[in-house]
Amino acid sequence: MEENKEGDKQEELGGPMEENKEGDKQEELGGPMEEEDLFGEFEFEEEEEIVFEEEPYKDRLAFYQKETGLTEAIQTGTGQLNGIPVAIGVMDFRFIGGSMGSVVGEKITRLIESATNQFLPLIIVCASGGARMQEGGVSLIQMAKISCALYDYQVNKKLFYISILASPTTGGVTASFGTLGDIIIAEPDAYIAFAGKRVIEQTLNITVPEGSQEAEPLFEKGIFDPIIPRDFLKHVITELFQFHGFFPLNHK
Repeated sequence: MEENKEGDKQEELGGPMEENKEGDKQEELGGPMEEEDLFGEFEFEEEEEIVFEEEPYKDRLAFYQKETGLTEAIQTGTGQLNGIPVAIGVMDFRFIGGSMGSVVGEKITRLIESATNQFLPLIIVCASGGARMQEGGVSLIQMAKISCALYDYQVNKKLFYISILASPTTGGVTASFGTLGDIIIAEPDAYIAFAGKRVIEQTLNITVPEGSQEAEPLFEKGIFDPIIPRDFLKHVITELFQFHGFFPLNHK
């Protein structure tokens, strides 16, 4: 008996097989899946369609600019603290939760570079929900960009940076420049965390004790240095600057 050639094999199997198109596949399987295929006859009530009505990002920016009178979630500049020249940035939680987008990251980076070039001590007051989700990966890049600028400022130039953690300070701000200060000061009762209580509990299926992400218990774990009430900040920071060799302009 001779071995069948390819053509004979195809003939025995019913002729050449052609690739089914999508419609043919569905016909072989009985057509598209319907609810009745699983449940039989039943009364089907379609759920209400979910419609997301979040306003465009540019409109949100315009709204908060008008609402707060700010251009972004941080104000930066130079000035004097008891006569000592300083570079300072102050975040404002009222502007989209103090979130860090590309503009905030660029302003902080330029502030650090300016302080580096002028050999100024640096203060950044943090109050933020973290990276701005509307800008995606671009907002996360700011963490690395700011950290690189601080590395040059602190390690290469040996200059002095004070980070002040106001409430709340969370997310990418906590994970970057918020906790990179040579001295890290927290305000009393400030909420300081990377991930929030609800996110931790839902992700890890654990219970986070109430108050465990506030300044006082975190101080006991060594997360930052002193807890200073706002009324005493000016005096304490002045002493820290003088201790590190920064004096008023009229100092003799």
